[in-house]
Order: sequence, then C-alpha cells, then structure tokens
Amino acid sequence: MIFQAGRRIVLGSLALACAGLLVSMPARAAQDPRTFIQTFGNTLVSIVNSPIPLGEKKVKILPLVQQNVDIDAIGRFCMGRYWKLATPEQRQTYLSLFHDVLVNTIIDKLGAYRGVTFTIGDVSKSGDLDAVQTTLVLPQQPPADVKWIVSYESGAPKVVDMVGEGASLRMTQRGDYEAYVGRNGGDVASLIKALKKQVAAHTAAATSTD
Repeated sequence: MIFQAGRRIVLGSLALACAGLLVSMPARAAQDPRTFIQTFGNTLVSIVNSPIPLGEKKVKILPLVQQNVDIDAIGRFCMGRYWKLATPEQRQTYLSLFHDVLVNTIIDKLGAYRGVTFTIGDVSKSGDLDAVQTTLVLPQQPPADVKWIVSYESGAPKVVDMVGEGASLRMTQRGDYEAYVGRNGGDVASLIKALKKQVAAHTAAATSTD
C-alpha cells in the first residue's frame, strides 16, 4: 500500500531514513541544510554499508527515523481530502498504522544494500522549505538525482517529502490512497483495514525469520 517496491521508492526511503540522523546534529549546523545533510548522510551510509546484521541496523536507524521524519504530517497529506471526513478515532488509528508501515518499509529497504554512496548538490528554497539536491548511487544501479524536502515548521528540521525521477513520494502516495478510498465508496475504514492487513503481514513475515 505505501512506498512499495520500485527504484524511486527505494531511493526515497533511503533519503527519508537519512533524515533520522538529524537528532545527532549540532543546532548551529541545522541552519545550513547542505552541511547537516552531508553530515548525517555520511553517518547513515556508514550504517547501511556496515557488515553488522540487519537486526542491528534496525536498532540503530529506527528511533532516528521516528524522531526526525515528520511521519504524521506526511500521513495527513497522503489521506488527502478524506482526512476531513475521518472521525477523530479513525485519524488516530490511521496515523498509527501509517507510522508502522512507513518505518517498516524504510528499514526493510535499507537493510538490503551495501556499497551505497551519495553526493550533495545545490540547495534551493520554496517558502519555508529547503530542497537539497543529492545524487544517490546504489550497487549495480545508475545514479539517481533525489531532492530532500526539509521543513522547520515543528521547530526542528524534519523531512516531509522526497522528489525523485520527477515524482513526489507523498503526492504519489496521496493519489494511491485517494483512489483506493474512492474505489471503496469513500469509506475511510477501507483504507484502515488494508493498512492493518499490511502491518500484520509484515509482523508475521518478520516473526517467521527470527
């Protein structure tokens, strides 16, 4: 349902997870988006490229993603017009599920790679947002240009979107979610049910490999 397989999605997941390392950055560095992306990007790549088991990589990355990617804001955006139609209870359940699905996807995709590299390009402004151009290289794949969209609305830098291969990840997901709910008669509960199945399937798969 969310951020499924595909080169653009994998690259976006990598960059989103990089955002998690913002927690370790000095406050003054956060004023320079190019500098802090270079710093935490290098740290993330060192984790991804390390020979440690996938389980240890998850332990290192998980809390950083949770603290520094604005998952709730992304989730609200992705529900689109149906957010206003959802009840308070549905909103709470949906955001909890969205959080689980997004974090699971990011960590699962990251664990599959070694030999990842990236370079920093230009920084541009769009209102209060910073867009930092990077070039990501995954093993046996051509380089890909990806923009990291960083918001400071919460008082700290948080990634709210990625733009890769001409597509915004959150816009793509919003279109998918709105289409899914629309096909189910505009019933928000249908999306929640589908996300519950996705989370349950991931948990079952993870348990079977332990």
